[in-house]
Amino acid sequence: MDDTYSFLSSIYGKNHYDIDKPFQEILEFYMGKHLNLSPLGAYAGKDLYETTDYIDKVSQPLQKMWSIDGKRIDSILISPMEKHVLDKLIREYGISRPYFHGKSIMEHYAMGYLVADPGIYCILTLTHQTAYAIHKYAPDFQKDYVPGLIGDTKDTLLGATWFTEIQGGSDLGANKTRAESGNGLWYLTGDKYFASNAGLADVALTSAFHGDNHGAKGLSLFLIPRKNNDGELNYRLRRLKEKSATKSVPSGEVELDSSEAYMIGDAGKAIYYITEDLMVSRLDNAAAACGIARKAYLEAYYYTGKRKTFGKLLIEHPGIVKDLLDMEVLLEGSIALTFKSIELFNNSINSKPPYDDEYNYTRLMTHIVKNITADSSARVTQMATELHGGIGFLSEFPVERWHREALITPIWEGASNIQALDMLEAIMRKKAHIKLLSDFKNILSEIREETATAESCYNSLKNSIDNLLSMGVEEAQFHAKYSMEVMGHSMAAIILIHIGNKTGNNDFVKAGSLYARRFVKKEDYESNAIGQAHGIIHIDGAERSLKN
Repeated sequence: MDDTYSFLSSIYGKNHYDIDKPFQEILEFYMGKHLNLSPLGAYAGKDLYETTDYIDKVSQPLQKMWSIDGKRIDSILISPMEKHVLDKLIREYGISRPYFHGKSIMEHYAMGYLVADPGIYCILTLTHQTAYAIHKYAPDFQKDYVPGLIGDTKDTLLGATWFTEIQGGSDLGANKTRAESGNGLWYLTGDKYFASNAGLADVALTSAFHGDNHGAKGLSLFLIPRKNNDGELNYRLRRLKEKSATKSVPSGEVELDSSEAYMIGDAGKAIYYITEDLMVSRLDNAAAACGIARKAYLEAYYYTGKRKTFGKLLIEHPGIVKDLLDMEVLLEGSIALTFKSIELFNNSINSKPPYDDEYNYTRLMTHIVKNITADSSARVTQMATELHGGIGFLSEFPVERWHREALITPIWEGASNIQALDMLEAIMRKKAHIKLLSDFKNILSEIREETATAESCYNSLKNSIDNLLSMGVEEAQFHAKYSMEVMGHSMAAIILIHIGNKTGNNDFVKAGSLYARRFVKKEDYESNAIGQAHGIIHIDGAERSLKN
């Protein structure tokens, strides 16, 4: 029997970890050891790759409102394949376990990068977020949910975070959901407009006001089980959204009507807990954005190595080489910046409100990396579809989907203007830039090759911050998004050069130098770049993992 999908994809059946030498090197640099993700890489490149594409095109989740007995169930019917995928990733590969088992949370994000499919990964991210908040802030009796959420029990549980309401969006202070207490419980009433995992989640986190509290700093955080204490449905699912991508995760509208809930943490401190939980998922967003872009790059890279035009392979045409170089350099900088931010988060993970300087620095980096990786993913996936020509626009081939999937990453977890505002708050009020500049000054001191390029990028980083600090509030907000882009690109170039210097892998030094010219200075490459390009774009070659 033909393996039909092998005729549709150029990377189906390949081990997505083994062929990605730059990712392996960056991950080892930050982990301090080699992480064997080859089994997951094989799964990601075959069964998972085909299944997620099939769900997108053929087998999307369906809402089921009524049972055969006429009872309201508001449940979601997903394909048996999707159930199998989720169970395998949660239980067998343990994608959500590392932090809860005393390991670096970086392992979770590394596995997320390989999964990449944002619909499946959204289900996992929401579950991981839920476990994180319960583990860190909930009273002991609520922590019984955690083992099920991370795959340590026979029955796997799924989680959700429902914060968004239609009138406010990212403005949580505009939320209207109310909480009333009684009989040792809280009862929530209100509507949640973007509720992913609705109908799937066994337990969800949400926010509400109570008493005379109002505004963002008056919110409290609550845990809502799917079933109330009488075993009845605890909320209603009004409908599922119709989306252009991320179709494997059901996103709907949830109605809370005196829904039973339990408060997590201290009353009125939800804005802190939510912001921290969003940092967890913004790093997921960044890892997914990079993973999406990597799969699109791989599709383009292998396709250009077999498609002939004008008597030679596409990858032998200098213009194609330049496109691949742009994609790879941008992607390597995005991956390096992402895992630098994850390292910072792992080091500050025990900090609690009002938080310390290390946490505030991590938060500042997270806003920047979320924005940079989302933009990079959209750009790389667009270029990948273009390199396929007309085939890239046909939905029957997987490369088209990756561009659709990439377009959610600038929106999820706060669009770029929200990230820019939060970045400003971290700089203006938390003074988080002081630790950032100090850290990168130390990084600069360890660089011996391409020192001038790294110093130029550091000056660009510092000048962007200084300019924002010199502005009034409205002027700073007007320029913040551009400044955030400059800061992110400057740091990405420095980090690549630093990794190359510390590991002895000169390809990262070259990539950092090319990144600085193309995305910090925004100039074309110098004439010798074509000679460097082939060594960088062939990411599956053994030489990419050599100290050269």
